[in-house]
Amino acid sequence: MFQRIFHVVIGLSLLACTPGGPVLNPERSAQMAGSAREASTQPAPPLMSEAARKPPGNRPQAADVAELAVLAALANEERPAADRARDASRQSAAVLRFFGVTPGMTVLDLYSGGGYYTEILSRLVGPKGRVVAHNNTPWLQFAREELATRYAGGRLPNVEQLIAENNALSLPAATFDVVLMTNVYHDVYLADDKDGWVRVDVPKMLATILASMRPGAVLGVADHVAAPGMSAEQAAALHRIDPERIRRDLLAAGFVADGESDVLRNPGDDGSRPAFDPGVRGHTDQVVLRFRRPR
Repeated sequence: MFQRIFHVVIGLSLLACTPGGPVLNPERSAQMAGSAREASTQPAPPLMSEAARKPPGNRPQAADVAELAVLAALANEERPAADRARDASRQSAAVLRFFGVTPGMTVLDLYSGGGYYTEILSRLVGPKGRVVAHNNTPWLQFAREELATRYAGGRLPNVEQLIAENNALSLPAATFDVVLMTNVYHDVYLADDKDGWVRVDVPKMLATILASMRPGAVLGVADHVAAPGMSAEQAAALHRIDPERIRRDLLAAGFVADGESDVLRNPGDDGSRPAFDPGVRGHTDQVVLRFRRPR
């Protein structure tokens, strides 16, 4: 059973002071893991799909109840202004609609960082739904200020925080309707022991995720695209990944490919620069892939 964590700041202080615990460099952790908080709000060039070109509030009338629920979650007045500023570049309405998140679902936000998507998911699944926001120690250190305000006063009552280090992830069986990995899949190919980021056992992690999903449930992955020919490790150092690497990993783990969206594709980014390079930050070429657990 997950332990609900209400006092994030206190928890972080205990982590930092635990004898024998990892000595972390928050700045370096940010470079390794990337950051929801650092997401750029710079205007992006025109992208490839109609959904990307039209901000969430300006698209045609929603086609169904599920889309209306996504748009209502984004329009919630209790969302922080800093989150709202990221919506256009992240195209979160189109991404969540593509992944099929609807009210009442149980969702895992894996490596959730500062909680940008966690907050939207909380509003979207509503009081009958549940969100589990996972982080590890490096992410807790880096996003500690954002997390402290994100969960202050129990403001997201249907969210549980799960703290689990790389290779120590434990999840309940057949629980989640959707699992999200947004701009974090590349991190599983990073390794920096001195800063607390241990190389992930990818097959083990994917087996754990698969077993935690209900039959037919969705795993949604969005990530920065690497230039062709890069190794997974080279690409991860740039906070990028080859989409074919994601597909190979997930198909080998037993997932079924279920679709791809072009909502965040940007052919003007050649994938050779770090994702946080000022020239591309906020409008990198990103792949959005949907997989399912077989029924």
